[in-house]
Amino acid sequence: MDSIKNLKDLFANFPAVGPKMAGRFVFYLIHSPAQEIEKLVKAIQDIKNNIAFCTLCFQPFENISDTKVCEICSDPSRNRQVLCIVEKENDLISIENTKRYKGLYFIAGSDTLTLRKINDLNIKIEPLKERIKNSPFTEIIIATNSTPEGKTISALIERALKELPQFTNLKITHLAKGLPVGGELEYADEETLESAFEGRK
Repeated sequence: MDSIKNLKDLFANFPAVGPKMAGRFVFYLIHSPAQEIEKLVKAIQDIKNNIAFCTLCFQPFENISDTKVCEICSDPSRNRQVLCIVEKENDLISIENTKRYKGLYFIAGSDTLTLRKINDLNIKIEPLKERIKNSPFTEIIIATNSTPEGKTISALIERALKELPQFTNLKITHLAKGLPVGGELEYADEETLESAFEGRK
């Protein structure tokens, strides 16, 4: 039973996975064919071997050519004067799925963050300041979630932006209030996100 418990404990560390769900995962794997287990193991190994983090926006991407920046940051058609700051990777994906935003991104946190205490908010403040200092941005969109943690992150980011020498020349905007209070961007539908971007202020 130690093998079962060890794997349950590992699954329970995943975001939004409790002990019962972790147990279901374990017993599903126990009853799965060996080939399926091998596929899962290989997929996990590929994630660690093939995925890199963009040095500009911190988005994970498939690094097949040993480059240091993701497809979005290296795309010459993107608007390089607008930067959208999001909390986590899934927020970026949700915004990209609308196909309406054409600027650049910065992921301030990570989906792996534990956001239960202020001390757990491991926000990339210094890399963010360096990114803005070295780029011709005219507008910064703070697109954090409408949660207590998201509001705290937004406040920390705004405080950091005020320390930049070009702060007076930056337009700082927030997503419109169409997003549900206490909700997260990754769960918002595309129409709601589009409206939130169009109505930002």
